[in-house]
Amino acid sequence: MSEPVTALHNASYTSGIAEVFEVGPIGMITLRGDLNAKPLRKVAVAAAGVNVPDQRGILTEGARGMAWMSPDELLILCPYDEVHARLADLQSATAKLHALAVNMSDARAVFEIRGPHAREVLAKLAPVDLAPGRFAPGTIRRTRMAQVPAAFWMVDDVTFRIVCFRSVAQYMFDLLKIAAQPGSEVGAFK
Repeated sequence: MSEPVTALHNASYTSGIAEVFEVGPIGMITLRGDLNAKPLRKVAVAAAGVNVPDQRGILTEGARGMAWMSPDELLILCPYDEVHARLADLQSATAKLHALAVNMSDARAVFEIRGPHAREVLAKLAPVDLAPGRFAPGTIRRTRMAQVPAAFWMVDDVTFRIVCFRSVAQYMFDLLKIAAQPGSEVGAFK
């Protein structure tokens, strides 16, 4: 088996108002179906190791987790080397359900923004209220960041994770670097 390679070979930018890192590889499985159906919820919990999150929520425990992506879609996170086994289990468990489970790991790029100005960096790019108290750890948003479809969530008070299509990874990295350039603080979240 070949070694997984991230889109930008773990690129990083550490000389701005926040640090930007490409993260990966991460196992990501999209699970679509009726999220109110108990059998689907049970399967999702078994795969992710956490409960099904509320709307616009994400629950993580170490490298595992689950994010609410839409009224009929969950994103299951797991270590990259476990994704094929988890996908096989999901597909087997959902065979008689109206559901779809697909490995999205290699189709996505993941970035992390860290530092006390991480909120400002994202606020420059996404039309989301990122004020403390409005956007906190455990919250996820799907949106556009400078015309690129993306999702992001807070890992802790100074760290965000961003997921986008792998095909726009370089563009996303460049956007994040520009938004994090030295001296670009706006003081919006003091």
